[in-house]
Amino acid sequence: PDSRDELIETLVEAEDNRIIGADSRLMLEGVLRMADMTAGDVMVAAPRMDLMDIDAPFEDLLGSVIDTGHSRFPVYEGERENIIGILLAKDLLKRQRAPELSLRTLLRPAVFVPESKGLNDLLRDFRGTRNHMAIVIDEFGRVAGLITIEDVLEEIVGEIEDEFDTAADEGDIFALADSSYRVSGDTPLDRVNEAFAVRLVAADGKEDFETIGGLIAHE
Repeated sequence: PDSRDELIETLVEAEDNRIIGADSRLMLEGVLRMADMTAGDVMVAAPRMDLMDIDAPFEDLLGSVIDTGHSRFPVYEGERENIIGILLAKDLLKRQRAPELSLRTLLRPAVFVPESKGLNDLLRDFRGTRNHMAIVIDEFGRVAGLITIEDVLEEIVGEIEDEFDTAADEGDIFALADSSYRVSGDTPLDRVNEAFAVRLVAADGKEDFETIGGLIAHE
């Protein structure tokens, strides 16, 4: 093949000839697409980041772990922009057995990468440093979001579900560990209705809302 398009066509032919399976073809195409993608393309944007406050009570921190089901959390001091480290949920449990432990001693160093960082390079860094999370910085040095090794691998193998994922998880609908859900305000109302098998309408009968946020704001 002389181009990426021709290479993809060759992969399709290989699948048609049963040389490779459909899953293998999709993963190979994911590898090819990933070569042109950056951290900014797949990161979790800053407003959607679940952060921990270094000065928050232990009970609040533990509640965040339970509510979100995440295993790693960026920790900030003062302003949310001031990220001082990464806290692993399993490290937080040490504080439960030894309350005298300073939370700062449990923090892992935070890794910062630019939005322009290529996913191929980022995956290589993740594997080499054994880090699973990085904070993404924009061109002005401000926190733009975060990215995990799972985010990168999903570009190759597709969605990786864990024990907290449910059939309703899609896009901006997230299942939480306490069996509740967090829904982004810009999620289309039709998608929310379909995901939960409901028909949400305004109390006054007004129905021309495109997003769940529009309905909530109206109410």
